[in-house]
Amino acid sequence: MASKPIISVSGLRAIVGDSLTQNLIEQYISAYAYQLSQQGAQGPVILSRDGRDSGEMICRWVQNRLTQYGFDILYANVMATPTVGVEILKHQAAGAVQVTASHNPPQYNGLKLYGADGRILNAQKGAELLELYHRGKTPAETNSGSIESLADTNAAHLEKLLALTEIEKIKQQRFRVLLDCNHGCGSVLGIPLLEKLGCNITVLGKEPNGQFAHPAEPTADNLKDVANEVVSHQCDIGFCQDPDADRLALIDSQGKYLGEEYTIALCVKQLLAEEPVDVVINCATSRMVSELAIAAGQMYYESAVGEANVVDRMLEKGAGFGGEGNGGPIDPRVGLIRDSFVGMVHVLALMAREQRPIDQIAADIPRYAIFKDQAPLDGTDIESVFRELTSCFPDAEADQTDGLKLRWPNGDWLLVRGSNTEPIIRAIAETRSLAESKALCKRALSV
Repeated sequence: MASKPIISVSGLRAIVGDSLTQNLIEQYISAYAYQLSQQGAQGPVILSRDGRDSGEMICRWVQNRLTQYGFDILYANVMATPTVGVEILKHQAAGAVQVTASHNPPQYNGLKLYGADGRILNAQKGAELLELYHRGKTPAETNSGSIESLADTNAAHLEKLLALTEIEKIKQQRFRVLLDCNHGCGSVLGIPLLEKLGCNITVLGKEPNGQFAHPAEPTADNLKDVANEVVSHQCDIGFCQDPDADRLALIDSQGKYLGEEYTIALCVKQLLAEEPVDVVINCATSRMVSELAIAAGQMYYESAVGEANVVDRMLEKGAGFGGEGNGGPIDPRVGLIRDSFVGMVHVLALMAREQRPIDQIAADIPRYAIFKDQAPLDGTDIESVFRELTSCFPDAEADQTDGLKLRWPNGDWLLVRGSNTEPIIRAIAETRSLAESKALCKRALSV
């Protein structure tokens, strides 16, 4: 029996050769083309991919369908997901399609869709697209659109990144950096960026061919060999990207996995030292960020999980920085998309300013133990789980902004929610000890 594709307001992901078929891609892209047509969208559509070997084939399917409806295509081939947003604004495009399955295993691929504002479709537009897809909506065919290749997709993004801080201070340090791209698309911009910042670079998984050297998600268990490489090459820091380069995890010079949560916290620490800005995080992000913002006299706000929700909240509040605890920083001066390269610049700027190793800088941030677990949905009624958990923990304040978040007066919290991209239920807890956080997640998933 074929697996089910994962189709939600966040996009589409499915197993290539199984649930991901040409017909599925064409139906989904037809709905997107219909949505663009109904909006009166002007300009070309940018098309790119993250390096998986199935990407070229899927790009051809997308390209053929969009040109059939009269859309001109600017084809970028392999390009990082955050660069897509920069290129949309540069070329005044109607939107973009990134062929990627992000951190899903190599047998998956999928689509991320963008609007003319240079960001991934928000929840409202994503829900509208999903309805159009289920209704089988397609625009009228017209004269065939054109196809043009984009020769240089780095320049505009690179310029914005280098304007974030005084890069001369970084260049003077000649940091030794290990960049783990894991054969995703991160090397396309990661290498020239780090060269511009004067770093001595060791690159793992440079070739963007989708042949992952380790599981795609940049977690501690998946990066053990990479951590050893950081030590053996005597690097000051290790930067580890997911396949489409919108997430960044950190490894210190001793080979210790600092993780994805510290990416956002360290970026905020650096940014708030340079200028006062309000910050938005999602409800699954460590309280380290909120405490840094409060200590600096700035506001912090929470959103539902998902890049689009964070961006919506940033725009609503006029926030100068945002992100998600999965290692996805968002700096609106560069773009409204999670961006691993933004993380690299801010973290290196922090190291240059403080003249200390990253593990010492991280140790200054109040430390909490966050633990993440998951289980298959298997037909579970999530709402009944929420009701049961609320009754199990009567001393906690219940918040259903996204799933169920239980907050205790001492700052501890537990979040339980269904994934937007996988058929699983996630449990995330943060307390003062790893044992307590694990116990909370275990109890939640047992329900």
